Amino acid sequence: MALQFSPVTPVLGALIEGLDLAGITQAQFDQLYALWMKHHVLVLRDQVLTDTQFERFSGMLGELDPPPNQGAGRKSVPGHPNLYVVSNRKSGSGEPLGALGDGEAQWHTDMSYLERPPFASMLWSIEIPDSGGDTSFASMPEALLAMPADLVARIERLDIKHDGTYDSGGNVRKGMAANDDPVYSVGTLHPIVITQPETGERTLYLGRRRNAYIPGLSLAESEQLLDTIWGYATAPAVTLTHRWRVGDVVLWNNLTTMHRRDAFPADQFRTMHRSQIKGRYVPAAAGQKEAA
Repeated sequence: MALQFSPVTPVLGALIEGLDLAGITQAQFDQLYALWMKHHVLVLRDQVLTDTQFERFSGMLGELDPPPNQGAGRKSVPGHPNLYVVSNRKSGSGEPLGALGDGEAQWHTDMSYLERPPFASMLWSIEIPDSGGDTSFASMPEALLAMPADLVARIERLDIKHDGTYDSGGNVRKGMAANDDPVYSVGTLHPIVITQPETGERTLYLGRRRNAYIPGLSLAESEQLLDTIWGYATAPAVTLTHRWRVGDVVLWNNLTTMHRRDAFPADQFRTMHRSQIKGRYVPAAAGQKEAA
């Protein structure tokens, strides 16, 4: 039986109905994967899971990555080193139990500073605040389609340096030194325009705005061009905002979307368990080698 779904917006996201991830079959997964390739972000409500079941479903997408090295360090789910905790809860001694705290997380693509960035990311909501903490997503293929032809012709020949100094909450990653000079910050080059290997879809690949830099341009020219690009990439017409409920699972394509998070009250708690699928591709421009 075909999975039941409805688009979240005309350009991004699909809400999947009536699918129990705890007992998902291979045939159901194959349908789900095809929908994901088309819609880039999938929302599955009312999931009742254990960490083992969440990890099993995540593993159907590919090999899992361990937690990233964020400002609070690597925060794994106890007994599940390949799952990690996104939370503002703290221990009795004040030690963060999860990553990213309660502040805003700026638009970003997960760990794009790696040569082979994660292919997919997924969040499962354990507890949510009364207000705030919403997650927004932006369609990078649609942003590219919205750009004028002369801008596309210019940027498809250029790379971005993806900074690895800060996490999406603006915190310096463990073991890194603060550096706010985009020209000299530590990072990896990726083409601004890439081709999604499995679908052939052309898409922007931007990473995060802070410390981004386009080699070959002066810093002023780079900043101006990046501001223009980000204007298209975060325009309301290419975005959706997800308001969380307990039991939601949201899966997104890390090659074709950016995402961000709203801040929420510090005296309320938001806890998510997160999985990340190891990169299968090196982001490459059309005509370059893309598969691992």
